Amino acid sequence: MKVMVIVKASPASEAGEMPSQQLLTEMGQFNEELVKAGVMLAGEGLHPSSKGARVSFGGKSHVVTDGPFTETKELIAGFWIWQVKSLAEAIDWAKRCPNPHNDPGELEIRPIFSAEDFGEALTPELREQEASIRAQALGLVAPRFEQGRQLNLAGMNERFNAETRAKIPELWHRFAPHIGKVPGQVGGLTTYGVCWNTGPNHEFDYLAGVEMSEGSPIPAGFSQLTIPPRRYAVFTHDKHISALPQTIDTVWCKWAPDCGLKIAKAPCYERYTEEFNPETGFGGTELWVPLES
Repeated sequence: MKVMVIVKASPASEAGEMPSQQLLTEMGQFNEELVKAGVMLAGEGLHPSSKGARVSFGGKSHVVTDGPFTETKELIAGFWIWQVKSLAEAIDWAKRCPNPHNDPGELEIRPIFSAEDFGEALTPELREQEASIRAQALGLVAPRFEQGRQLNLAGMNERFNAETRAKIPELWHRFAPHIGKVPGQVGGLTTYGVCWNTGPNHEFDYLAGVEMSEGSPIPAGFSQLTIPPRRYAVFTHDKHISALPQTIDTVWCKWAPDCGLKIAKAPCYERYTEEFNPETGFGGTELWVPLES
């Protein structure tokens, strides 16, 4: 679960007093512990309310009020976003936090809503809309969502892991001379790079291949892979092909865990359409992420 840990304001923070070097050191050490434990996702301190403003809503009207604001104990001086297993774990971490003020301080812990909390009110269409917004906030191109058909693929297959995946382009160099010349190939010059058969220690098989007509003989030395039809989130990669690993990491490490959609345990693939130019490294590159029905 994710929680927001709210640092309540104090008279000193509202007066604009800056933290001491000792407090900065202690808080830096605490933040390092949070990061090493995989707990801290974000965290910032806030200027006093005298530098802020409020926008109040009354029907269709809006009223802007400049700070400072009264009721210091109800104001916020900073926050963290933590990824924890439970509220109890968040409380344990909060107990280890240095007092953020010279005055008596207070932290408030609030669970953050997840998609599951909204139940059926969050329809599949709304879930995909929210997932698209999250993708764009991460700097990705807005994904499209579509039902993928069955793919019968054949090509060269090798086993990789997080350290050796940098050698995947070498597999493509060996396969490239076969593109457009494989007996039974369909789909023009469109090619596929499929991550499948994942295992421990981030190991996976990767197939560089083309689509084949059903029942076509598989050339010697090639592997065959059939991908059943399912729904996908499709991300267009609009940068140079050398930046594709960064796009993949953003999708899987930042977008997928919090997108509100269920990612299927199924092959994920790159699709290189005929618009892809291998000489320039631009165009026609897509990442297809499998979704649960």
